[in-house]
Amino acid sequence: MNSYIDDYIIDHPQLQSLQKRMGSLLVWAVCWLMWVYLLIPLVTLGEWLLGDYAMNAEMRWFGGYSSLLQLLKMFLATLLVQMLLWLCWVFFRARRRRRFLAASGKVVDDRQLCAFYQVNRDELQCCRDSSLITVYFDELGNIVHLEPGLPDGERQNH
Repeated sequence: MNSYIDDYIIDHPQLQSLQKRMGSLLVWAVCWLMWVYLLIPLVTLGEWLLGDYAMNAEMRWFGGYSSLLQLLKMFLATLLVQMLLWLCWVFFRARRRRRFLAASGKVVDDRQLCAFYQVNRDELQCCRDSSLITVYFDELGNIVHLEPGLPDGERQNH
């Protein structure tokens, strides 16, 4: 069943722009750095709690539990700041994004739509009436076939 689902997923990195690829790489790197930032102090704390004597000596040298609590507060504050910055970025991007694309002013008739989607007029009308359409792509990302689902009226009767 998995290969059946994969046939419908468009996963061709060569069709992505360089900006999208670099953005994905940047997000990947930031996420891994955040995981490392989160896990290294936890591993160090685990070593100390399990009795790593080098860590015990360092903890005594730097002030014991009180300094550990101070470091944990700083650690949590840093995580909170990162989360707030991330939320601000998400809200900023959501507010900045245009809700509607401006109309191009170009009028496209049914004949041009049929030529572009490689369907006849009856299939085009069936696609318009349908709420579910399966779109097939070639390896270059071009639309090669449209397959309409059941029209809305027939779907409710089933």
